[in-house]
Amino acid sequence: MTQVFWIAATVLIIFALGFVLYPVMFHRRGARQQTDLRNQNLLAYRSRMAELEKEHQAGIIDKEAYRQLREELAGAMLDDVPDNEAPSKAVPGRKSAVAVALFSILLIPAATVLLYEEWGAMDSVESFVAMQELGSSDDARATQMSELTLQLRARLEASPDNPDGWAMLGQTYMRLERYDDAAWAFRKLADNVSSDDGSRAVALGLSAQAQFFGSQGAMTEEVTSAIEEARALNPDEVNSLGLLGIHAFSRGNYREAIRYWERVQTVAPDHPQLASIQGGIKEAYTRLGEQPPAETPAFSAPDDSAGGVGVTVRVTLDEAFKQDIPDDTTLFLFARAANTQSGPPLAVVRLTASALPIEVRLDDSHAMAPQAVISGAEKVVVTARLTRSGNINAQAGDWQGSTDSPIEVSEDQGSPVVLVIDQQLID
Repeated sequence: MTQVFWIAATVLIIFALGFVLYPVMFHRRGARQQTDLRNQNLLAYRSRMAELEKEHQAGIIDKEAYRQLREELAGAMLDDVPDNEAPSKAVPGRKSAVAVALFSILLIPAATVLLYEEWGAMDSVESFVAMQELGSSDDARATQMSELTLQLRARLEASPDNPDGWAMLGQTYMRLERYDDAAWAFRKLADNVSSDDGSRAVALGLSAQAQFFGSQGAMTEEVTSAIEEARALNPDEVNSLGLLGIHAFSRGNYREAIRYWERVQTVAPDHPQLASIQGGIKEAYTRLGEQPPAETPAFSAPDDSAGGVGVTVRVTLDEAFKQDIPDDTTLFLFARAANTQSGPPLAVVRLTASALPIEVRLDDSHAMAPQAVISGAEKVVVTARLTRSGNINAQAGDWQGSTDSPIEVSEDQGSPVVLVIDQQLID
């Protein structure tokens, strides 16, 4: 695209030179104009003489009138075209015209390039091109996407005053599951919209979300700090509220999770993942052993509002471990995309060992965040983990089991896939 830009610029420069050089090189000189006038007069004289000859032969005019008219016409011709006039051999101004032409050929292209370097926006043009190409990328072009991401990052670091570019870069890093880089890009976005508290709060919330994903769902000091910064600018920043709800839910603080998620519903009724949020609220009420309030807007949609796309598993515990695991041991059941085992899960359910054996449908209602949902994956690997620590991250001593092969994500809610917790983690 940069080559196309310079080709177009070159064509325009050539056009500009044409406008300048044509009148200089091809102007009609006075001598040439005088010659043209003399030739026109001669043609007029010969034409009139031919007419007089025809009129005399036809008897329209007599011999005396014919002679008199010829003499008058010849006299007029001598006045218009003197016999002693000769074309001038000198070409005044020719050398200066050539000098002007050469000067223009050198000056116009050089001035164009220098002035564009000074006042142009090539960095913005190249950033825009990289953004357009990134926007058309897909999973099958991951390598090309990585290269384009490097190009866009370099352009933005050279010319950082481009909020749209930073937002695109952060979103691309999220798709590539490069969460630390995504958090950095969203932080840069926050720095470039500092005059707009609302936009800065959103950027900080996105940065917190990226760090949360990078920590695999742990509420680290960095995540907490970014959330606090975002909510200091806007207490109702939806990304921060969503993360706080997820964290509260994972710790069993269902009432607090409901409070955060219901606030998201109130301030962002058109949220793109509203169905997932509503599903989370419903699940939290279920964990509390309560029925959702009838007037709660979250449940005005049908029961399948979460989408229905997902996987169904039946989780059991190996007989060898049943005597070793107390009923109050935390049970995490989560699904990750089959092509990666890093980043946040696409769906998470928290239960206790007392619920085993259990059949669970993992769908978008169990998503940790709007950007990572199970309906966006083709196949997933489901893992069940029993832990005394209550932390979703694997630790020595936890009991775990995973599906033997990836499960296809679909709307089919037929026979569940069997998952057995049959190993204990050593380190």
